[in-house]
Amino acid sequence: MDYNTLASDETLAATTAALQARNFEPIIVATKEEALAKIKELIPAGASVMNGSSTTLQQIGFVDYLKAGQHGWHNLHEAVLAEQDPEKQKQLRRQALLSDYYLGSVHALSQAGELVIASNSGSQLPHIVFSSPNVIFVVGTQKIAPTLADAEARLRTHVIPLEDARMKSVGMGGTALNKLFYFFGEPAYTGRKITVVLVKEKLGF
Repeated sequence: MDYNTLASDETLAATTAALQARNFEPIIVATKEEALAKIKELIPAGASVMNGSSTTLQQIGFVDYLKAGQHGWHNLHEAVLAEQDPEKQKQLRRQALLSDYYLGSVHALSQAGELVIASNSGSQLPHIVFSSPNVIFVVGTQKIAPTLADAEARLRTHVIPLEDARMKSVGMGGTALNKLFYFFGEPAYTGRKITVVLVKEKLGF
């Protein structure tokens, strides 16, 4: 199966409607530049921000923008990485679970609006599952799969091998599919806002 073809406008419309029905907030943009601009609009000055490791966030320029420090946000990820003491770093990671905003991507999503997110350590999952009141996923539309089964197949046969090779290429030990989260919807009573920025460009794996 070709996992690199962007979704058609018809598929994108159906997926957007399905996401809305699950209490997600989809936003469609044409380019990675528009995706970054949208993020700047969505996050107010003074908000605390945490992000996961994400090729997509790097490709749209978000990581460089965050590092540049001109955004007016409280960059929790920077504080975590700057701490050299392992125990203190763990404590900062725990505190960062309460970030106002968490940003990342998904590994696949079905046309029915179901999100598939895998993790090696699981460090990003608390933010996504519950602890951050605002979550922003940036997703290239090549990640849309017909069904949930197809979405998981995309993860296992396409994403994991590419991520494993990427990690090994930078001197890390590769990756493993240790934890898998299906995000079927967000209950309205939680008051959380889950935004899915769908980009009409190939981003990430």
